[in-house]
Amino acid sequence: MHIAAIRDLAAKVSILLVLSIALLWASFTTSQAQKAFAPPPPGKIEELIKLLDDPEIKAWITTKNNPPPAAEVPDTPTATNFMVWSNAIRAHLRGIVQAIPAVPAEFSQARSTIMTEINGRRPGAILVLFAAFAGLGFGAEFAFRRILGRGRRPMAESPEIEGSHARHRVIGRSIFTAIAPLVVFAFVSVGVFHALTWPPLLAMLVLPMLVALIAWRVIMQMTAILLGTDRSRVNDSGEVLARLIPMDDTGAAFWYRRVAFFAGIFFTGWTVAAMMTALNFTPNVKSLILYIFGVGLLAVALETVWNRPKAPIASRVYRVKEWLLTCYLCLLWLLWVAGTGGALWVGIYVLILPPILRTTSTIVKSFFSGPDDTTVKPGNPVLEVLIERTARVVIIALAAAWLAAVVRFRAIGLMEDEAASRMIRGVLGGVVILLAADLIWHMVKGFINQRIERARIEGGDEAALARSGRLMTLLPILRNFLAVAIAAIAVMMVLSGLGVAIGPLIAGAGIFGVAIGFGSQSLVKDIISGIFYMTDDAFRVGEYIQSGSYMGTVESFGIRSVKLRHHRGPIFTIPFGTLGAVQNMSRDWVIDKFFISVNFDVDLVKIKKLVKGVGAELLEDEELGPYIIETVKMKGVEAFSDYGIKLSFAVMTKPGHQSAIRRRAYAMIREAFALNGIGFASPTVQVAGGEDHAAGAVAAASDTITRKKAAEAKLKLVEGES
Repeated sequence: MHIAAIRDLAAKVSILLVLSIALLWASFTTSQAQKAFAPPPPGKIEELIKLLDDPEIKAWITTKNNPPPAAEVPDTPTATNFMVWSNAIRAHLRGIVQAIPAVPAEFSQARSTIMTEINGRRPGAILVLFAAFAGLGFGAEFAFRRILGRGRRPMAESPEIEGSHARHRVIGRSIFTAIAPLVVFAFVSVGVFHALTWPPLLAMLVLPMLVALIAWRVIMQMTAILLGTDRSRVNDSGEVLARLIPMDDTGAAFWYRRVAFFAGIFFTGWTVAAMMTALNFTPNVKSLILYIFGVGLLAVALETVWNRPKAPIASRVYRVKEWLLTCYLCLLWLLWVAGTGGALWVGIYVLILPPILRTTSTIVKSFFSGPDDTTVKPGNPVLEVLIERTARVVIIALAAAWLAAVVRFRAIGLMEDEAASRMIRGVLGGVVILLAADLIWHMVKGFINQRIERARIEGGDEAALARSGRLMTLLPILRNFLAVAIAAIAVMMVLSGLGVAIGPLIAGAGIFGVAIGFGSQSLVKDIISGIFYMTDDAFRVGEYIQSGSYMGTVESFGIRSVKLRHHRGPIFTIPFGTLGAVQNMSRDWVIDKFFISVNFDVDLVKIKKLVKGVGAELLEDEELGPYIIETVKMKGVEAFSDYGIKLSFAVMTKPGHQSAIRRRAYAMIREAFALNGIGFASPTVQVAGGEDHAAGAVAAASDTITRKKAAEAKLKLVEGES
């Protein structure tokens, strides 16, 4: 730590201590201004006893102790309540200040108690006994680690992590090798201690120290697993095999040391508090000593705030947050010193619960994620969400239970007012319902998202692709519907728990819904039509459809409309109610027909052979061949036009590829016709110029008719032979 940082921290702690001492001294001077009562003389005590024996006095006291019932006054905050609260804080602070001179006497009394109860042993004997049992536990733990090390392969020799299963094995092995030796340590040290007979006071002094040591070591081992600072999970190249909280090595080492300091001071204070309780320290002296340990906790927290790994760019806002956090921590310490336990724990929860919940989610996601974040997460998303949300619920429940214990909350008999008790129970029940609804929703959403992601990357045959397209179409709609349904049911249950009559609410909502339905018939029509389109599987995401004047590729669905992307770019948003009959051009297969006109004198058999060769060449094409189901074929003569014969051709392809195949077929047929002297039909115009020209035109027309008849006869002959 730099000298400037140390000076800055020392200045902050000094300012805090000066303010606290000033507050305590003000309370102490107020208490000194009041005169202490002197014990009354014995004569007056005898007179008081005689008066208490008088029957009239006894009757009067009985009447005063049992006054007649008065009218109930609403329990509302008044100035008297705030004065009582303020006086209680001042009395607590006066007691703490007055306990300062009594500290040496309390320790001297505790030393005498120890020597009296433990056969004349001095307090140092307690530490020796604690060290002996701790050493016994460490010896058993060392032997267990040696045995465990012989029975398993060293972590450094294990192969590199490949996938989530290997990662889970590394984490599971790390947890076992970290916790199992601690279980052996606890069983041996505490078990052997309980197996022997000790003086009661000695057991009450040594056992808290052993329990605190075990708790501190468990916390540090779990912190090492989460931060990846356990050296047993580092391979030969120095890389951490598994770290559940993503951060670099410098940040992990920083937070590990701060957790060690904070947990060490906390459990030391807890042990001292248990020992002072066993030695009958006065509450004020006990609180004073614990507040001193609180100064240590505050110092560690402030040092962590100002020396933690900073953001890449430490802005002015970042510095303001540091100062606000510093003031907040100092305020929490002052609330503790003032004896306001409820406000203190509420402030602590506001500070630590959000980071704890975020860290819990990060740990669970890191545990279930694969080594490559760009890939699809392996594992069961329902199990992941179940573990994450269950952990969050447990954390919130434990925090609420601890806060209830601190403020001495009891569900029964907390208030005499039945309405207030019912309201509190309703609020608690509402929290449980909302947590359960949140768990159910995230489980359902995780499952649906996994199915959508699997359908998006899933390959296979045509049936598998069709099923994937249908899932991608229906699952988002189902997800939105379930979100609305779960939210509505949860809100209704919460209102019912709070005492709200939801029957009239549901009836009113039904009437309102009917009115809305009459006013928005087109909207209802669109929604119902969309449901039937989905049921009939009329189209899916990615298919090319045409409905009336609208055509395009289906991009997405809504509750009441479908979005079509035209092949030229525009996107159409069409309500289901106006969609009408749908022509789906992307299902199974497509037959594309086209026509070519040739001269009357062509050889049709030769053309059929040429087209057959063109079809064979198309099947061998590397680009278009895989998309051809039945290659190009000449179907025959479609009609006789005025200028030639109209031939019909057809090809069966996979949806979406017919245009490209038709264009390639046109080009190949043209080349084949040109090489074989087959001409395409084209109109000719002749201009008459006198009788000779008229005779020539008549002769030409007669020749055309003759050729047309010859072509028809030849066609009949070919059809007869075939």
